[in-house]
Amino acid sequence: MTTGLPSATQVIELLGGEFARAGYEIEDVVIDGRTHPPRITVIADGDSALDLDTIATLSRSASTLLDDLDDVGDRYVLEVSSPGIDRPLTTDKHFRRARGRKAEIGLADGSRLTGRVGETREGVVSLVVRDGRGWTVRDIPLADIAKAVVQVEFSPPAQAELEMATGLIGDRADRTEAGT
Repeated sequence: MTTGLPSATQVIELLGGEFARAGYEIEDVVIDGRTHPPRITVIADGDSALDLDTIATLSRSASTLLDDLDDVGDRYVLEVSSPGIDRPLTTDKHFRRARGRKAEIGLADGSRLTGRVGETREGVVSLVVRDGRGWTVRDIPLADIAKAVVQVEFSPPAQAELEMATGLIGDRADRTEAGT
């Protein structure tokens, strides 16, 4: 690593408060000292989408803070980014942030489900899936999920499906458990 570059832990400590005030948390920092100039990549996520204006604001404040470090100056390239579509959903906050998005879920028993992520509460994620009768809400314990990823969609979802996933799925009679 190039002399004078901070560690990932130092970057998180330095920038964490600034990102938190904007409503985001730093999920990862990657420092590549092999490039010239070195690249510092900060991956941030929050309950609201990380848009270009927010990225620009966070980048400016992060640059100012990093420039003030001894021996760093402006000899680096800074990239602030979101985790991206290919990040696995592994925690309740990942599922909460993916609410309304289509996801493919592999269960521990080897079965697979594809549906729209609904609410996440007390270690259970609701998934809106299509069955022979229409849209159904399936409750899936996070402990039963082996792998989950958001799917790229090229057309808008059905309105009923989206409404079920984003807030109108309270105590529904058609709610089923993943194992039944």
